[in-house]
Amino acid sequence: MQQKMEMANKAHEAIPGNPSTATSSKKKLNDRSNGEPLRVLSEEDWAFWIENGYIVIKNAVSKEQAKATADFLWEFDEKDPSNPETWYAPPRAEMKMKELTGTGMVEVYNHQHLWNNRQTQRVYDAFVDIWGTEKLWVTIDRANLNMPQRPGENKKGFIHWDYDPETRPQNVQGVLALADQTDENMGGFQCIPWLYRNYDTWKLTQPEDRDHFQPDVTGLEDKIVKVKLEAGDLLIFNSTQPHGIRPNKSGDKVRIAQYISMMPAEEENMEMREWRISSWKNRIAPEGYAFPGDPRKWEQTKYNTAKLSPLGEKLLGLTNW
Repeated sequence: MQQKMEMANKAHEAIPGNPSTATSSKKKLNDRSNGEPLRVLSEEDWAFWIENGYIVIKNAVSKEQAKATADFLWEFDEKDPSNPETWYAPPRAEMKMKELTGTGMVEVYNHQHLWNNRQTQRVYDAFVDIWGTEKLWVTIDRANLNMPQRPGENKKGFIHWDYDPETRPQNVQGVLALADQTDENMGGFQCIPWLYRNYDTWKLTQPEDRDHFQPDVTGLEDKIVKVKLEAGDLLIFNSTQPHGIRPNKSGDKVRIAQYISMMPAEEENMEMREWRISSWKNRIAPEGYAFPGDPRKWEQTKYNTAKLSPLGEKLLGLTNW
């Protein structure tokens, strides 16, 4: 048996954010002062990103690649896309982070399909635009199958932050649509760009003991944006953007997605680097507040270590930039 490797990033033990990279980068997000041309974003995209704190990159991966990943997730989660009777099995592991209970998180982190999407050039280039550097590491994160609620169910969506916005994290997060999410009722990503823009004045109206990870959105309901995505689209959002998953009230549609983000590589952080390489090689899930892992250990027992491209090796930390 592989020895359980100590999680390198202690800063994530009590917060939701992904522990496979740092909570905040020492480098600032791109301000375009380096004079480098944008690779993927247009100037209109860039203006939208700065104003709204999120951006959609169309066709970041091909429809075929998105579908292949979605098909794998159904298989991994032991559910049949054509048989709703299989969709509602109880969760295999308990979520410490209660707002994620019932949102359909799929505890798979290092499968070949997930790595194929991470090492897609257009996905990488989009994050190069956002950060203004080529030297990036990709997060080792999971996927999502958010089933439609059954009659009589009334699960709420949620809005939260993964990082306390008071700490001004230099970080972004991302989600790749693996099936169309154009129906606003079918679950999927929601955020509040108004609050992203007006956080400093909004917080003055809030009680001193407010929850720094879950804003009270009373009175802001009409400002929640439900972002529509098509299969293969990548959504990137600033970590100071309040965001979450909306309830799936479509009746018959399943929201399918993979979480992907990148941040500047920390090649000198050997502990983190070794953990990342071990996670990929031995198919180990991150440990942390929001990550229960798969009690079946399928990644270790059913699947091989993912093959990495030269880009993938650098995005993992196996080779230097």
